This record gives sequence, C-alpha cells and structure tokens, in this order.
Amino acid sequence: MFAKSNHSGSQKYSHVRGYSDSDSSSDGGNPGEDDFIQREIRQQQMMMKEQDQGLEMLGQSAERLSKISLGIHEELGHQNKMLDEVENDLEAATTNLSAVTAKTKDLVRKSGGKRNFVIIVTLIIVVIVLLFLIIYA
Repeated sequence: MFAKSNHSGSQKYSHVRGYSDSDSSSDGGNPGEDDFIQREIRQQQMMMKEQDQGLEMLGQSAERLSKISLGIHEELGHQNKMLDEVENDLEAATTNLSAVTAKTKDLVRKSGGKRNFVIIVTLIIVVIVLLFLIIYA
C-alpha cells in the first residue's frame, strides 16, 4: 500500500499509485453507477418536493375546512336561537287561540246555541246582498 522512499536520510512514505481509500472513486470508479445514484437522489428529492407540495395543499384545505366548519357552527347557533324564539311565539299564539276559541264557544252558548248563530250569520249575508243590490241598481 505504501512504499518506502529514502530522501535525505529520513524515512518517508509515499502514496501508491492506483489505490484509493474510498469505496467509490471518481477517477477509477464506475461512472454509470455514479450516474444511477445521482439520478436516484434527484428522483427522491423531486418526490419529496411533490410530497411537500401535496402536504402544503392538504394543510391549506384543512384550514379552509376549519374556517367553513366554524362558520357553519356559528350559523347553526343563530338558527337555533331563532327556532327557540319561533317556538316561544308559537306557544303564545296557541295559548291565545285556545282562549279565543273558548270565548267563542261561550258566546255561542250564551246566544242560544248553534241554531241562533246560523240564523244571525244568514241574516248578515242577506243584508250584505241587499246593500249590494241597492248600491248598483
């Protein structure tokens, strides 16, 4: 590996030609193998860049979905409040309608029953028809 050389009385070692300490040599190695390795490295780097871009797009999509879901959550909260208000208003209207229905039934009962109520409604209709004939005749 090293050859002895005598220069001015001291012993020195010189490097033997054609020998390399590394496994792959740029001057005596297989250039096709080096090209293959370089291509593989470039291909892996390209794949990593593509994956990074894909992950970046995925992260942006997740952020957009997060914002949309927060908006939906807020909108549902507002709509739930509105539905509660509508429900309360409907309960109040139902209570009022029940009271008016009870008063109407009481009025019909006090006025002599359904027979008298039908007679009154019929007479009102006759009066309206007579007024109509008088006005346009």
